[in-house]
Amino acid sequence: MKIGPLDSLPAASPVAAERRASAAANAHGDTEGLRVELVSRQLLAGEPARADIDQAKVDRIAQAIRDGSFRIDAGAIADKLIANAQELLAPPLR
Repeated sequence: MKIGPLDSLPAASPVAAERRASAAANAHGDTEGLRVELVSRQLLAGEPARADIDQAKVDRIAQAIRDGSFRIDAGAIADKLIANAQELLAPPLR
């Protein structure tokens, strides 16, 4: 998994702004009209379910975990995390 730059995060939605306003009102004891709603970012953005997920691979990995044959290569994970951190911390190209 690659962790992308922070500036690639989606902009705050109107729902997020409403939640902040509700939280602020609640902090001052005003709970009238307070509403809690849990939705995914995909639903908020109107995006379809991710099509780039290889369900067959997910199923193979899940089965390997269930039967105890799944092996984790901690060295490979550490190498990728370090490489990704170096990429994120590198000075921007001009």
